[in-house]
Order: sequence, then C-alpha cells, then structure tokens
Amino acid sequence: MSRKKTVLVYGTGFAGKGHAQAFRDASAEVVGIVGRTGSMAKQVADELAIAYSGTDWLAALQHCQPDIVSIATPGGAHVEPIKQAMELGCHVFCDKPLTESGETAQAIYDLSLKCGVKTAFAASFRYMPEIMHAKRLVANGAIGMPTEVECVSHFNLDKYIPFGWSHTAAAGGGRLNNNFTHLLSIVTSVIGEKILSISGEVRDDMGVAPVVEGVHNFMERRNFIPDDVNDPALEWKKTDVEWSYTVLAQIEAERETKQPVSVLFKHGGLTPRFSDDHITFHGSEGSIYIKGHYGAGPLYLWKQQSDAKWQEIPLPQDIAASLPPIADDTQRSWTHLATLFVKDIEGEGSEAYQTFAEGCRYQKIIDVIRGHQNWRDVSKL
Repeated sequence: MSRKKTVLVYGTGFAGKGHAQAFRDASAEVVGIVGRTGSMAKQVADELAIAYSGTDWLAALQHCQPDIVSIATPGGAHVEPIKQAMELGCHVFCDKPLTESGETAQAIYDLSLKCGVKTAFAASFRYMPEIMHAKRLVANGAIGMPTEVECVSHFNLDKYIPFGWSHTAAAGGGRLNNNFTHLLSIVTSVIGEKILSISGEVRDDMGVAPVVEGVHNFMERRNFIPDDVNDPALEWKKTDVEWSYTVLAQIEAERETKQPVSVLFKHGGLTPRFSDDHITFHGSEGSIYIKGHYGAGPLYLWKQQSDAKWQEIPLPQDIAASLPPIADDTQRSWTHLATLFVKDIEGEGSEAYQTFAEGCRYQKIIDVIRGHQNWRDVSKL
C-alpha cells in the first residue's frame, strides 16, 4: 500500500486551517505549517496536531520535503513561496487570487510547466451543490440554448474594517481578486470554460481605513473595528483597490448557441442588499435562479410555457453524495478540490479541475478590468 502524500501548508489564518483540514479529509498527511510569527505558527500547529511549525518557508520545505504545498496566504505573498516549492518538485494547491498581477501569474504558470508539477487553483465555489445541479440542468437542455447570466450581490461590509491586505492591490486585495474569481469560476463551470471578451469598471468606495493592531484571522477582522472612529489619535491609511465592480463578459457555451452568452457580474462590497443575492442562468426555453451570492440555494426553474411559474427543484441525491459530508460551504469546497488534486497526483484522477492556467487567465482578466480604458465621452453628442 503506497504511503500518504505529504503536505506543507503556508498560512496560519482561516484559509491555512481550512486547507490543512481539506488535505486531511483527502487522506493526505499534513506534516508542517508556516506562518508570519513563530508563536502563532506553533499555536496553530499544536491546535491541529501538526508536527512541524516555523516562519522560514524555505527551511520548512527542506525539512519537511513535502509532496504537495498548500498556499493559504493573501495573494500578494504567493509568488516566491510557490517558485521555491515548484523548483524543489512540489505540486502546488493555491487559493485565489493566484498572485497580485497578471505578469507574476504568468511567470509562475510558466514555471509550473517548466518544472512539470501539478497545480490546483482554488476558486472552489464552483463545487457548491446547486451550482453543480445547474451545470447538469443546462447540459441536459433544461433552459434550451443559454443566452445570458447575471450574478448580483451586495455585501454591506463595514467601511471601518481595520486596514489590512484586503485594502491594497500589492497584497492581493480587492473584490475582484476575492469575489469575482469565485463567480467567474462558477459561471464558466456551468456555461463553458472559454471566456471570449470582457469589459468592466471598478470603484473604491472606501478610500481610507483605520489602522488597528492584532488582526490575524481574516474572518475575525470585524471584531477589531474601533469603538470610536472619530478618535483624533486613530491612524488611517488609504486604500487602493475596488470595493465594488460591474463586469460584462461574453462566454462561449459548451451547448450550441447562436451567439456568445452574455454575463453580468454586479457586486457592491459596501452597499446593502434589498432583495436576495442571486445567480441566474437564462436560456431560449427557460431560466434557472439560485439564491445566494455563491449559489447556496435553493434552486428554482422556470420553463417557457403558457402557465409558466418558478418551481423549486430539489437537489439530486447523487450530487449531494458526490461531495464531502461537510456542512460549511467553504470547507466542503476546499476538501472536494483537495481530494481531486490528491487523486490526480496519485494517478487515480478522472475529473478535471482548475489549475494555474485558469488562475493566470483570471489574473490577466482582472488587470484588464482594473484598467477599464473602454469608456467613451458622450457628453457632447
């Protein structure tokens, strides 16, 4: 019986802990974890019963000699650790965004091909059960020829969230890197992987954010919002990334269509929602509506007929059974992708998954959107 694949995790926050659990669920052995501070790395290692912890990534690679590395830090800290791991022959599982720019994303994608290692890009909400359900319905012709998609979400994030990596482009922050990547992956999984054209605009609604010490886990940052934002002693820093975006895309459908499928991605990071966030797939003979910004469900189907009504369609049991029995959407999605990745490395894989090829393409697309050079002045027409 072959030994378990060994994994070294880079990152000790929410994603680092989640990746470690995902690979354990995938029957791999997590042999080490690396973080920014030694005390935190040791604390997380002890909590998760991981034998090795430290702050020196290269030393950890040399000590642990892992088969796989899992990159769970903010996107701006991805490039050098990934390069070092691939040059030592490690396969790489990386959370979104792949890097902070299309240029660096291309560099590490090229290096992955040169090194001959396998890679996985974890824009993993494409594995939400109802998204997989929609994929099946579309493939089976439930809505006829796909014509358009809309992804609408409003998060109403607190504008006084302490300044951190999510506020800066160099660190891999911004809503495109950390929200749009998931949605683009979701839509392409259902409609087709070939993205033909893109157009969009971004907006920094925040401007500045307070500087507060002590934030480690991204998911707990709201707990550090200052009690008095008018305190004259409070330090503020400027943000330089988008908190809202509007993107239009054209995607080539896997099913035969007369023209490309039109897609609207509308996200307001700081704006409140009035009705449900949703993802909707329209076609020549019907529509699919999924409640939730990442398609948590339930799913409704509308068929074009004289007595047309939206009807809730239960999730097929075989789709539910194909996914890990984990309630948390994020953890379940990480675990499913990690399982596909490990099986592929072991030569048992059959289902395709996203790699650095998609991660690189997404990062280049984000650069295009942020450039938004397609405005035309019509004020004098």
